[in-house]
Amino acid sequence: MDFFSEFLTLFLGKLQSPTLGFLIGGMVVAAVNSRLQIPDPIYKFIVFMLLIKVGLSGGIAIRNANLVEMLLPAAFAVLIGIVIVFIGRYTLGIMPKVKIVDAIATAGLFGAVSGSTLAAGLTILETEGIKFEPWAAALYPFMDIPALVTAIVLASLYITKQKQRRAAEEQLNKQLVAAGGYPSDKGIVARGYPQSDTADEGVKIWPIIQESLQGSALSALLLGLALGLLTRPESVYESFFNPLFRGLLSILMLVMGMEATARLGELRKVGQWYALYAFFAPLLHGFIAFGLGMIAHYITGFSLGGVVLLAVIAASSSDISGPPTLRAGIPSANPSAYIGSSTAVGTPVALALGIPLFIGLAQVLGG
Repeated sequence: MDFFSEFLTLFLGKLQSPTLGFLIGGMVVAAVNSRLQIPDPIYKFIVFMLLIKVGLSGGIAIRNANLVEMLLPAAFAVLIGIVIVFIGRYTLGIMPKVKIVDAIATAGLFGAVSGSTLAAGLTILETEGIKFEPWAAALYPFMDIPALVTAIVLASLYITKQKQRRAAEEQLNKQLVAAGGYPSDKGIVARGYPQSDTADEGVKIWPIIQESLQGSALSALLLGLALGLLTRPESVYESFFNPLFRGLLSILMLVMGMEATARLGELRKVGQWYALYAFFAPLLHGFIAFGLGMIAHYITGFSLGGVVLLAVIAASSSDISGPPTLRAGIPSANPSAYIGSSTAVGTPVALALGIPLFIGLAQVLGG
């Protein structure tokens, strides 16, 4: 009973958070047919600022960490971020009427990391007196960025393949009509004509990966990461980027809420699948990370507190870096699907159930 009470409290608290609050505000504004608009150049500038800031913070954290000690945990963090995206793409993606691009974007958000959940985990570990490496918190960009990159690349591959298939089917239908057959909505020949294999041609992966990395979203993110890693941007980060971040994120959520209203109809028939995924996914992701963390513990002496933090960031779902990156990188995905499932359900589960569960597990294993 205490768990459900705590979960409900966290759920209601999330409804009052700026991230979800501005998203809902944008949805309400659009629902009443307001003429409020955010000019596109301003929107693009906001996205650029947010992603540069996220990249800078990740680069600074990596630069200040002990890279030798964190080599294996960091490798596991990268692996976990990528695996989470594939898990979401092939579980949520097979649910009835769930669009693949929405499934990929949601998986990307759950693969990315929540700074607030990480902060909560650090605070609780310190309160409980559980020791962890000073650099353990710097594992988050190793999971966060690969997850977002993987989601954008997977979505690009899927969209490109769908476009190729539609183009091949249209060409085949034209050939059928010219040959005396009749077109089919699936591009299948009905009068014994051989089916064209154009629709099944392999998609060239590297050009799509290259195009994704050159896109505005990942370019800004990776530029910030490189600057944070190779330069000393702390002064401009603390005086300019960090103070503006929350306000700019709120405006972005307002824009995404306005867009989400027009697409709520897509979510009504499949909302239960997102809720189900958002409840169980954080725990599954956390257990995967906990298991890999224990491997690092036995091989390198990675502390149990560090194992808990690795599990906590895996269980978290991004409420800061993810939304602007996915909005720019996968514009066709429905924001109400991936932000709603992450913020309203995923984060409370990670906080109320995930953190105490992984701490308790570590204490049992540590004797």
